[in-house]
Amino acid sequence: MAAARTHPLVDRARIAVSGGSQGGGLALAAAGLVPDVAAALVDVPFITHIRRAVEITDADPYDELARFCAGRRDLADQVLATLHHFDGLNFAARASAPALFSTALRDPVTPTSCGFAAYHHYAGEKDLKVWAFNGHEGGGVRQQAEQIAFLRGLFG
Repeated sequence: MAAARTHPLVDRARIAVSGGSQGGGLALAAAGLVPDVAAALVDVPFITHIRRAVEITDADPYDELARFCAGRRDLADQVLATLHHFDGLNFAARASAPALFSTALRDPVTPTSCGFAAYHHYAGEKDLKVWAFNGHEGGGVRQQAEQIAFLRGLFG
Protein backbone atom coordinates (compact mmCIF):
# COMPACT_ATOMS: atom_id res chain seq x y z
CA MET A 1 0.00 0.00 0.00
CA ALA A 2 2.93 2.31 0.57
CA ALA A 3 3.77 2.02 -3.12
CA ALA A 4 0.19 2.80 -4.16
CA ARG A 5 0.19 5.90 -1.99
CA THR A 6 3.23 7.31 -3.78
CA HIS A 7 1.63 7.17 -7.23
CA PRO A 8 0.53 10.66 -8.37
CA LEU A 9 -2.85 9.43 -9.70
CA VAL A 10 -3.87 7.74 -6.44
CA ASP A 11 -6.05 9.46 -3.87
CA ARG A 12 -4.21 8.39 -0.72
CA ALA A 13 -7.35 8.82 1.39
CA ARG A 14 -9.40 6.35 -0.69
CA ILE A 15 -7.36 3.16 -0.83
CA ALA A 16 -9.34 -0.05 -0.50
CA VAL A 17 -8.03 -3.57 0.02
CA SER A 18 -9.74 -6.39 -1.81
CA GLY A 19 -9.42 -10.12 -2.29
CA GLY A 20 -11.13 -13.46 -2.48
CA SER A 21 -10.11 -16.75 -0.88
CA GLN A 22 -6.44 -16.39 0.08
CA GLY A 23 -6.70 -12.79 -1.14
CA GLY A 24 -9.65 -12.33 1.21
CA GLY A 25 -7.47 -13.43 4.10
CA LEU A 26 -4.77 -11.03 2.93
CA ALA A 27 -7.31 -8.19 2.64
CA LEU A 28 -8.29 -8.89 6.26
CA ALA A 29 -4.62 -8.81 7.27
CA ALA A 30 -4.04 -5.51 5.47
CA ALA A 31 -7.18 -3.98 6.97
CA GLY A 32 -6.09 -5.07 10.43
CA LEU A 33 -2.48 -3.94 10.09
CA VAL A 34 -2.90 -0.64 8.25
CA PRO A 35 -5.05 1.70 10.35
CA ASP A 36 -6.01 4.16 7.61
CA VAL A 37 -7.34 1.78 4.95
CA ALA A 38 -10.49 3.39 3.55
CA ALA A 39 -12.40 0.17 2.78
CA ALA A 40 -12.05 -3.60 2.76
CA LEU A 41 -13.67 -6.03 0.31
CA VAL A 42 -13.34 -9.51 1.81
CA ASP A 43 -14.70 -12.43 -0.20
CA VAL A 44 -14.84 -16.05 1.03
CA PRO A 45 -11.84 -15.35 3.32
CA PHE A 46 -9.48 -18.31 3.50
CA ILE A 47 -7.22 -18.78 6.54
CA THR A 48 -9.89 -17.65 8.98
CA HIS A 49 -10.94 -19.71 12.01
CA ILE A 50 -8.31 -22.24 11.03
CA ARG A 51 -8.93 -24.69 13.89
CA ARG A 52 -12.60 -24.99 12.98
CA ALA A 53 -11.85 -25.42 9.28
CA VAL A 54 -9.39 -28.23 10.04
CA GLU A 55 -12.05 -29.93 12.17
CA ILE A 56 -14.98 -29.72 9.72
CA THR A 57 -13.84 -29.74 6.09
CA ASP A 58 -12.19 -32.47 4.10
CA ALA A 59 -11.12 -30.06 1.35
CA ASP A 60 -7.45 -29.35 0.90
CA PRO A 61 -5.41 -27.68 2.19
CA TYR A 62 -7.23 -28.00 5.53
CA ASP A 63 -7.52 -31.76 5.03
CA GLU A 64 -3.77 -31.86 4.53
CA LEU A 65 -3.39 -30.34 8.00
CA ALA A 66 -5.89 -32.81 9.44
CA ARG A 67 -3.97 -35.73 7.90
CA PHE A 68 -0.72 -34.39 9.35
CA CYS A 69 -2.27 -33.99 12.80
CA ALA A 70 -3.80 -37.48 12.58
CA GLY A 71 -0.35 -38.91 11.95
CA ARG A 72 1.35 -36.72 14.54
CA ARG A 73 -1.23 -36.38 17.29
CA ASP A 74 1.56 -35.32 19.66
CA LEU A 75 2.06 -32.16 17.57
CA ALA A 76 -1.58 -31.27 16.83
CA ASP A 77 -1.93 -28.65 19.58
CA GLN A 78 1.41 -27.07 18.66
CA VAL A 79 0.50 -26.99 14.95
CA LEU A 80 -2.86 -25.33 15.62
CA ALA A 81 -1.37 -22.88 18.12
CA THR A 82 1.24 -21.86 15.54
CA LEU A 83 -1.38 -21.42 12.82
CA HIS A 84 -3.48 -19.29 15.17
CA HIS A 85 -0.80 -16.57 15.05
CA PHE A 86 -1.81 -15.66 11.49
CA ASP A 87 -5.48 -16.60 11.62
CA GLY A 88 -7.55 -13.93 9.87
CA LEU A 89 -9.77 -13.60 12.94
CA ASN A 90 -6.92 -11.84 14.73
CA PHE A 91 -6.59 -9.27 11.96
CA ALA A 92 -10.37 -8.84 11.67
CA ALA A 93 -10.54 -7.87 15.34
CA ARG A 94 -8.05 -5.03 14.69
CA ALA A 95 -9.65 -3.65 11.52
CA SER A 96 -11.67 -0.45 11.49
CA ALA A 97 -12.32 0.37 7.81
CA PRO A 98 -15.85 -0.10 6.46
CA ALA A 99 -16.00 -3.59 4.96
CA LEU A 100 -18.11 -5.70 2.64
CA PHE A 101 -17.79 -9.44 3.19
CA SER A 102 -19.11 -12.41 1.28
CA THR A 103 -19.53 -16.05 2.15
CA ALA A 104 -21.00 -18.94 0.22
CA LEU A 105 -23.08 -21.61 1.90
CA ARG A 106 -21.72 -24.46 -0.25
CA ASP A 107 -18.05 -23.54 0.06
CA PRO A 108 -15.91 -26.56 0.98
CA VAL A 109 -12.63 -24.59 1.00
CA THR A 110 -13.71 -21.73 3.28
CA PRO A 111 -16.51 -23.24 5.35
CA THR A 112 -19.41 -20.87 5.91
CA SER A 113 -18.90 -20.82 9.67
CA CYS A 114 -15.34 -19.59 9.10
CA GLY A 115 -16.57 -16.79 6.83
CA PHE A 116 -19.20 -15.85 9.42
CA ALA A 117 -16.54 -15.88 12.15
CA ALA A 118 -14.36 -13.46 10.17
CA TYR A 119 -17.36 -11.18 9.69
CA HIS A 120 -18.38 -11.29 13.36
CA HIS A 121 -14.82 -10.66 14.57
CA TYR A 122 -14.44 -7.64 12.28
CA ALA A 123 -14.22 -4.54 14.47
CA GLY A 124 -15.24 -1.94 11.89
CA GLU A 125 -18.54 -1.14 10.23
CA LYS A 126 -19.44 -4.07 8.00
CA ASP A 127 -21.96 -5.74 5.74
CA LEU A 128 -22.19 -9.35 4.58
CA LYS A 129 -23.54 -10.87 1.38
CA VAL A 130 -24.44 -14.55 1.66
CA TRP A 131 -24.53 -16.64 -1.51
CA ALA A 132 -26.82 -19.59 -0.74
CA PHE A 133 -26.14 -21.78 -3.75
CA ASN A 134 -22.50 -21.00 -4.45
CA GLY A 135 -19.24 -22.67 -3.54
CA HIS A 136 -15.79 -21.20 -3.24
CA GLU A 137 -16.38 -18.92 -6.24
CA GLY A 138 -18.73 -16.96 -3.97
CA GLY A 139 -21.00 -14.48 -5.67
CA GLY A 140 -18.79 -13.96 -8.73
CA VAL A 141 -19.86 -11.01 -10.88
CA ARG A 142 -22.90 -10.42 -8.65
CA GLN A 143 -20.56 -9.85 -5.71
CA GLN A 144 -18.46 -7.53 -7.85
CA ALA A 145 -21.58 -5.47 -8.55
CA GLU A 146 -22.25 -5.35 -4.78
CA GLN A 147 -18.67 -4.18 -4.24
CA ILE A 148 -18.99 -1.40 -6.80
CA ALA A 149 -22.20 -0.20 -5.13
CA PHE A 150 -20.52 -0.40 -1.71
CA LEU A 151 -17.52 1.65 -2.85
CA ARG A 152 -19.77 4.22 -4.57
CA GLY A 153 -21.64 4.61 -1.30
CA LEU A 154 -18.36 5.28 0.52
CA PHE A 155 -16.54 7.36 -2.05
CA GLY A 156 -19.33 8.89 -4.10
